[in-house]
Amino acid sequence: MMRLLLDTHILIWIAQDSPRLSPKARATIVDPENEKFFSVVSIWEIAIKSTVDREEFTFDAATLRDGLFARAFAELPVAGKHALATSRLPALHKDPFDRLLVAQALEEGLTLLTADAVVASYSAAFVRV
Repeated sequence: MMRLLLDTHILIWIAQDSPRLSPKARATIVDPENEKFFSVVSIWEIAIKSTVDREEFTFDAATLRDGLFARAFAELPVAGKHALATSRLPALHKDPFDRLLVAQALEEGLTLLTADAVVASYSAAFVRV
């Protein structure tokens, strides 16, 4: 059993049933033995970026959130310890959303699924898909 936190782009790929999501990643995500989380950070990122007409953020964050709940994902709130943990991260990535997701995964002992090589380099526990 794995406790998974999905990076924002992975959540988008799931919602779009994108072929960019590998069969192995898809199997890991749908495995009922694995506990799946999405972060409030991802919902916030999508909500913000969808209002500035970013092409890859063309769907409604509320609809995505509802769909994730329907697929038995648990929502991971942002806590002060997550925000503080970002200050202990090496400066590998500048995106504040990604840095907070990394901090959450590390603080909560979650395996972060990401396609971003830089994000994956933060921890051996993270899986690049």
